[in-house]
Amino acid sequence: MKVFVIGIGLIGGSFAIDIRAAFNESQIYGVDKNEQHLDKAISLGIIDEKSTFEELDKADVVIVSVPVDVTVKLLPKILDKINDECLVFDVGSTKKKLCISIGEHPKRRNYLAAHPIAGTEFSGPQAAIANLYRGKTNIICEVERTAFKLQERGMEIFTRLGMRIRYMDPASHDKHIAYVSHLSHISSFMLGKTVIEKEKNERDIFDMAGSGFASTVRLAKSSPEMWTPIFKHNKENVIETLTEYIANLTQFKELIEEGNFVEIYKEMEDTNHIKTILKGIS
Repeated sequence: MKVFVIGIGLIGGSFAIDIRAAFNESQIYGVDKNEQHLDKAISLGIIDEKSTFEELDKADVVIVSVPVDVTVKLLPKILDKINDECLVFDVGSTKKKLCISIGEHPKRRNYLAAHPIAGTEFSGPQAAIANLYRGKTNIICEVERTAFKLQERGMEIFTRLGMRIRYMDPASHDKHIAYVSHLSHISSFMLGKTVIEKEKNERDIFDMAGSGFASTVRLAKSSPEMWTPIFKHNKENVIETLTEYIANLTQFKELIEEGNFVEIYKEMEDTNHIKTILKGIS
């Protein structure tokens, strides 16, 4: 199986590592605009060879792992290049605009819209790790529009990598993911911004920040190159989630101003239900 990974960073690189381990005879080719990323990926044993866009006709599988704004531009060109038996899937965090962009492409049947819910705050090929996807959910959109034998190939890859599959339409995906992923990144970035602006002494931040602050602000270390296009593509849903979040923050602030700590206790006690949700739903 010849696998071409376009974008050798955390997500694409981790797919390369796990596919190599799961499929003994696979050959992994890297395509990236950053030559240093390709050199690093080879030195780390993530890919077998560098490749180019012009060689995509040799691929059995193409994994598109670049920012979503780039994916929208590249995907039609990728579908133009591949052979009729090739599976193409992306890993982007937004799906509606992407699915619309190639909805009428002659090789739409070769494309599987995927979003593995996995990652870390780190980026680049050096951030790629084994088993990143084991036990993680992979959301598949518009599966009925992908050729059945190519669906099977994709599902075999995802299953061997230990992923759980969830099916969803693109609009629902973008709405739900705005709440559970995009909002948490914005919250983390803005918490980091607030602390940096008000705590001018970096030594104070370092010395006094506890594990709670570190875990809450962890996502603020994520790549702006990746996240800015996500917020742009999912603008309407992100604004809706931010409006609701800001309303909750404002209400909490007003309760403190009023000295209504009975209600504050109740708010936090009710929200503790999140512990039960995150333990898993059978």
